[in-house]
Amino acid sequence: MNTRHHCAPVRPRRIALALALLPFAPLATAQDVTLTPIVVEARSEDPSLLGSSAVGASTVQSLRSATSDTATLLRDVPGMSVQGAGGVSSLPAIRGLADNRLRIKVDGMDLIASCPNHMNPPLSYLDPTNVGSLQVYAGITPVSVGGDSIGGTIIASTPAPDFAAPGEAHLAKGEAGTFFRSNNNARGANLSATYATESFNLTYSGALSKADNYTAGRNFKTFRETGRAGHTLSRDEVGSTAYDTRNHKLGFAFRGSDHLLEARIGYQDMPYQLWPNQRMDLLDNEQLSVNLRYLGQFDWGTLEAGAYRETVDHFMDFGADKRFFYGPASGGAAAINPFACSPMSAACALGMPMYTESRTIGGTIKADIDLAQGDVLRIGSEFQRYRLDDWWPASGAGMWPNTFVNINDGERDRNAVFAEWESQPYTRWTTLVGARFERVRTDAGPVSPYSAMANGQSQADAFNARDRERTDNNWDFTALARHTIDATRDIEFGFARKVRSPSLYERYTWRTRGMEMLMVNWFGDGNGYVGDIDLEPEKAYTVSATVDWHAPDRRWEFKATPYYTRVSDYIDAVRCPTSLGGSCTEANLSATDNFVFLQLANQSARLYGIDLSGHAPLGKTAWGEWGVKGLINYTDGKNRDTGDRLYNIMPLNAKFTLTHKQGGWDNGIEVVGVKAKTQVSDVRNEVETSGYSLVNARASYSWKQVRVDFGVENLFDRFYRLPLGGAYLGQGTTMTSNPVGIVPRWGNVVPGMGRSLYAGLNVKF
Repeated sequence: MNTRHHCAPVRPRRIALALALLPFAPLATAQDVTLTPIVVEARSEDPSLLGSSAVGASTVQSLRSATSDTATLLRDVPGMSVQGAGGVSSLPAIRGLADNRLRIKVDGMDLIASCPNHMNPPLSYLDPTNVGSLQVYAGITPVSVGGDSIGGTIIASTPAPDFAAPGEAHLAKGEAGTFFRSNNNARGANLSATYATESFNLTYSGALSKADNYTAGRNFKTFRETGRAGHTLSRDEVGSTAYDTRNHKLGFAFRGSDHLLEARIGYQDMPYQLWPNQRMDLLDNEQLSVNLRYLGQFDWGTLEAGAYRETVDHFMDFGADKRFFYGPASGGAAAINPFACSPMSAACALGMPMYTESRTIGGTIKADIDLAQGDVLRIGSEFQRYRLDDWWPASGAGMWPNTFVNINDGERDRNAVFAEWESQPYTRWTTLVGARFERVRTDAGPVSPYSAMANGQSQADAFNARDRERTDNNWDFTALARHTIDATRDIEFGFARKVRSPSLYERYTWRTRGMEMLMVNWFGDGNGYVGDIDLEPEKAYTVSATVDWHAPDRRWEFKATPYYTRVSDYIDAVRCPTSLGGSCTEANLSATDNFVFLQLANQSARLYGIDLSGHAPLGKTAWGEWGVKGLINYTDGKNRDTGDRLYNIMPLNAKFTLTHKQGGWDNGIEVVGVKAKTQVSDVRNEVETSGYSLVNARASYSWKQVRVDFGVENLFDRFYRLPLGGAYLGQGTTMTSNPVGIVPRWGNVVPGMGRSLYAGLNVKF
């Protein structure tokens, strides 16, 4: 068990050590593209690859000025939605499946959120200004890029290394940018520099981003009457939405005639990121990663190999908006300030410090073997070793006198092999079939409570007495086929079986007292959770088809993708049984208008829906080229065992954009419409949200070396609540499930951001 009471900071000397050890670092992997994925590509505008489901380079660049959250760059991809979290840590969802159910790779690294609230998801380590490409495989995912996921795969990469042209002595270039957003005083800067010869590349990239709390649209009033000393929330301020993050990457690359070797070192320092839908805030997160990739071209095909190492030091406690004096509530309650007492004692809590450390090592070796008639056999093997410690030092009342051990020496090991055959059996037909076997082993060490009170020691003893090691043998299968009917029509259809094993938090969180349960929640719904050692892997069966109707040159295009997924052993939530004791009471079983306490359990689920997308030119005039693009997404999710609705499913939504280009100008006016969310999860007491529509506008002008972006989000300052935003817990005392003073209280959903003007400048040199 890790007994340190503070995070070990990653300082410059640790970076120097990583540089010194670089020649001995393991190789890191990247995935290749099989069949046409949905691609968000910042380096290409190839319509045959991108199509209407893509976000081109100009749009990605304009969105970089509008957001510091890389997950939101995917908002124009059909079937994608984003679950609310911190300002740079939204959780992407594919057709209703999110977070643990997606495989997310960053520069070849399979990354895992190391936090009981999932405050450091994989894409939070990649700044939008350093995105080279984003590839989204939805639903039916080839086995070569899938594994341990049921919703799909997102592959994010920084820009590929550049080299000097043949005969050129060297290449030296760079890029610098800055942005400002009015709503939350967001500001930031980015810098990259490259020195390269014909065979060597050295690149540095860095980005800083900082923001205050944002404000909601008109007619939102915060619940606080009197704020903490020195800071009173404004009338429309949304508490706990500020952040401060810094990201750095250093890359090396060596190129031979048919070989490429890349090495990357990444470092993130995040002093704070406050959370409007969690009871805790991130007050320090430091990540150090090292990875190396080899790619070789041979007469028989290509060979790719690599591995990576990542360490994360993570700290949570209450941020400033969750520590304050309450003023008199409307009911006449006395002022309350549970954190003003001193010194710390069994009757006085000064906070609730929570620490997490993780270490991950992983790697891949993969070969693409060219067969006769253009067929390709793709074979490979992967491994991952993940270690997790999660402990909460004593800090006073209710958390005294010992360190609470949430997960001790957690282990999650994956080993996988796969084979995939891509072929063209007939004219105008392309098929892909594959199988993947993956063994996942999990285990955890003995735990301990804050104290023996409230059955703390007896629950720990019962957990420690159990055999906690579990091994899952998982099989994935994929079959895809594409038929090109003629120059304007294509159809793609397929079937997949995908399996995901439970996470360490899903299996090994154990305490059923309310306070500890409320601190284990990556759903953002304000409820408390406890795991189950005996959870089985989720098994998803998906069928889908895509009809693609387009012009021969793809100047216009329309796509429709209906899909159906059935999941056995779906890990959903049930009201925790009274036999578990603690906060698992009879009243909890029937509560309908409060936060509740839940246990994760295997059930059965089904999801179905359709994604529609398209674009078309409207014509050329003296005022430039005009066009329109749009998408419509619909997902329905249901628990087949209980009849309840699945949690956090995005309601019917649509987006239409009028585009305009002339000379260096690239402009757009966007209308977003979202239907009311009325189909909600009753077991979680999920809150309904009203429908809304928003108007966004953006423009950019580009010279050869300079680009200027500016625009406005939520032009008419509409007030709305985020359908996937979760419960609003951004201010007040959050340690209890019942209201203290004024907030938190059940029934409030995180509001969306009000009007925000932004501008960005980018200069290449």
